[in-house]
Amino acid sequence: MTEVLGDFIRALRAADVRVSTSESIDAGNVVDMVGLDEREVLRDALSQVLAKSEDEKDAFRETFDRFFAFDQFKARRADGGEAEESEGEGGDGEASQGEAQSQSGGMPGAGGGGSEGEPSGGGQMPQNLVEMLESGDQAALQMALAEAARQAQLNRIRLFTQRGMYVRRMMEIMGLDELNDEIERREHADPAGAERLRQLRDELREQVRDYAEKQLEIFTANAGRQLREEVLSQVRLGNIDGRDMKIMRELVRKMAKRLIALHSRRKKVEQRGQLDVRRTIRANVEFDGLLFHTVWKQTKVDRPKVMAICDVSGSVAQVARFLLMFLYSLQEVLPRVRSFAFSGQLGETTELFDSERKIEDAIVRVLREHGGGSTDYGQAFVDFERLALDDVDHRTTVLILGDARSNYGNPRGDILKKIHARARRVIWLNPEPRSMWNSGDSEMRRLQPYCDTAKTCASLKDLERVVSELLRHAA
Repeated sequence: MTEVLGDFIRALRAADVRVSTSESIDAGNVVDMVGLDEREVLRDALSQVLAKSEDEKDAFRETFDRFFAFDQFKARRADGGEAEESEGEGGDGEASQGEAQSQSGGMPGAGGGGSEGEPSGGGQMPQNLVEMLESGDQAALQMALAEAARQAQLNRIRLFTQRGMYVRRMMEIMGLDELNDEIERREHADPAGAERLRQLRDELREQVRDYAEKQLEIFTANAGRQLREEVLSQVRLGNIDGRDMKIMRELVRKMAKRLIALHSRRKKVEQRGQLDVRRTIRANVEFDGLLFHTVWKQTKVDRPKVMAICDVSGSVAQVARFLLMFLYSLQEVLPRVRSFAFSGQLGETTELFDSERKIEDAIVRVLREHGGGSTDYGQAFVDFERLALDDVDHRTTVLILGDARSNYGNPRGDILKKIHARARRVIWLNPEPRSMWNSGDSEMRRLQPYCDTAKTCASLKDLERVVSELLRHAA
């Protein structure tokens, strides 16, 4: 059962349902409490601990119904006709489910992942495959198929081209060799029976193939998109194709939500503080000293003021686009973000993000109004000194994103020194490799001494690490 539940959780994650380790443990406890007899009860109970949002609940129900399907085989009479449905006898495959579960040691319909050739929880393969096919025993065939999938490790299927290999392996586990021997034996004694058995074998192969395809779909749902997202999160932002911008925007939102969930939870724990004994006693005077209400010493969480200075010239503009998107997606844990953009002269762009409905539209305006000029870090720092230096204090983190290439002009390191003296931290993010920092017109050698941290930042993964570090030191 543990293997089946683990595979089901993997299928949920493949369907974009986020399931943590603690939630997986809760799911195991739920199964122990409600049992396996009532399908609807089990589905509703598991959904309470594994699905959070409405979208996840929809994905959960769809994945549950597909993963724990029990309708692979149609019931047949011994003479080959369709079996009649009988009330309470499992004509639709539901009532037979409990019997198959108890015999196979897990839920039917799931391609388990035990070691090949290893029995499933002490269960045994049902009767001879020939007998199951000729009797049309739906429950026995489904149980045999689930056990064959477990032994063949069907849950490891990843490519459509692997389907034939798994189908052959599962057929052999179910008893293909014995079935072929019986067909060959009947060729002389009972040609009609041999032909009938041959048809049943072909039908079985189709059913096993369909089952393998369903499992492939379950375990690789969104695999192509997830692989694409993983690649895009690590590729240099300057190399991102315009066709991938929609995926990139969604990827930034996912990363931002992950950071919000992580750091909001940390703040909530830290805000509890220690027990304030004096205030607790005073608050419970009316109860004769019985401690009905506890009062905690509150630890003030000093959220950082962030000022982001972004070079938006040339290839650096793409990195600035996503840094600003990141920062303004984190309003829940970074409520005070001021942004500045420059290529030549520097201007504040905070109000653009407040007035525009969409972050993407604001970023487009920033790039259009402040990008395209000849890069001048000296003039940018002069403008920043005039606009915002007086607002920089010990709670301010200054993020500077740029390649430090100032066209051989004076980069005004003296102003950056003033900023560093006032700010809590100065972090420089350079999209170029460190080996190129001091080549040509790069001024990193003169500016880096006035930064607390200077690091290469060229991909979404790099940006996520930087912003996560910023939030980690917020309190």
